[in-house]
Amino acid sequence: MSEIKFTKLVPNVFYIDIRDALTTFVDCLGFTITHDEIKTHRPFCVIEKGELRINLFEDAGLANEHHPEFRLVTEDIENVYNQISSKYPNLLHPNLNKVTLRPWGAREFAITDKQLGIVIQQW
Repeated sequence: MSEIKFTKLVPNVFYIDIRDALTTFVDCLGFTITHDEIKTHRPFCVIEKGELRINLFEDAGLANEHHPEFRLVTEDIENVYNQISSKYPNLLHPNLNKVTLRPWGAREFAITDKQLGIVIQQW
């Protein structure tokens, strides 16, 4: 039997208002919209940055049921932190709003918007 192989994980994230997602991912984190159905009756888009891809949906019912958290790994956490904290300090998570060495050995800080938490880490 051959090994099962995957090339990418693409999460679906649901927002009450997709504009909140665009502020977080496109404006703050520098993702690019690569598929745009934002102005349709069921707003949706695909965003990408490098090898990362996320599907964003506007769906209030599902947004109220799902509040995901995920991690973005970087090799330059100080630069990422400086850019985000200077332009989007309102997105910094109150419980992890500075780069902090965690007990498991990663340096991390977090941002949050109305729908999800994103931990940014460097090992």
